[in-house]
Amino acid sequence: MTTRHFLTLLDLTPDELNKLIHRAVELKQIRNSGEIYEPLKNQVLAMIFEKSSTRTRVSFEAGMAQFGGHALFLSSRDTQLGRGEPIEDSAKVISSMCDAVMIRTFEHETVTSFAANSKVPVINALTDDYHPCQLLADMQTFLEHRGDIKGKTVSWIGDGNNMCHSYINAARQFDFKLQIACPEGFDPDPELVATNSDRVTIFRTPEEAVQGSHLIVTDVWASMGQEEEQKEREQAFAGYQVTTELLDQADESAIFMHCLPAHRGEEVSAEMMDDPRSVVFDEAENRLHAQKALLEFLLIK
Repeated sequence: MTTRHFLTLLDLTPDELNKLIHRAVELKQIRNSGEIYEPLKNQVLAMIFEKSSTRTRVSFEAGMAQFGGHALFLSSRDTQLGRGEPIEDSAKVISSMCDAVMIRTFEHETVTSFAANSKVPVINALTDDYHPCQLLADMQTFLEHRGDIKGKTVSWIGDGNNMCHSYINAARQFDFKLQIACPEGFDPDPELVATNSDRVTIFRTPEEAVQGSHLIVTDVWASMGQEEEQKEREQAFAGYQVTTELLDQADESAIFMHCLPAHRGEEVSAEMMDDPRSVVFDEAENRLHAQKALLEFLLIK
């Protein structure tokens, strides 16, 4: 059987993605009921972190433990990847000893090269280009709070970054309309936008982008590795803060998401983070359940 990887949302079909999201809801209910479900006993997930993370590490490690398996944490100091060993060689070795590999890194080419040389499923836990695992959690959260996202309108406010790119893929795979508000010079990948022009529109003000929207999403203005651009970005994104007043201009059923960590007072107001329409902490928890559904999908044949 061909090894399946999860490097972007496009690696699964729309039907597979929807089934996975519904399975995540079931797995959440199983865990919350106290039922023991351990389908991955004696299986090992190698977790390669070249970028640090709270939610990614805790969710994958806890998920494997709850499934009866084991997660092996590998920082760049713990592997030869950080010392110049070719990715292809590392992939062949690590995949010969583990049952799946999760990678959180900078260049997207790192995960594609690793997957091309891996005997086992490879999961993209974030690159500079995409963050598909977060989108699984976001789609699960919307389903739980508002039902099917198909046919709805989503607004992305801020940088055209890896999260924005994954939202563009999500608009295609989950069949919703995406309205992006970003300043000039911070647009998402133009080829990706052009490929999905039937459902993606770019605006220059958040107020335009949230009209009729059912979900408003944002992210930090300076992502990991862009800290030296913080001051420049603060000036460029002035006026792009998500506030309660901005949500008031969207559909009356609109909810707010943020992949976290959030910089309260920058891309989102402190008031908005604590507003009843904010589901950011449900969204964070759902990283656990959505990724458990993904691991189950990739590892149980």
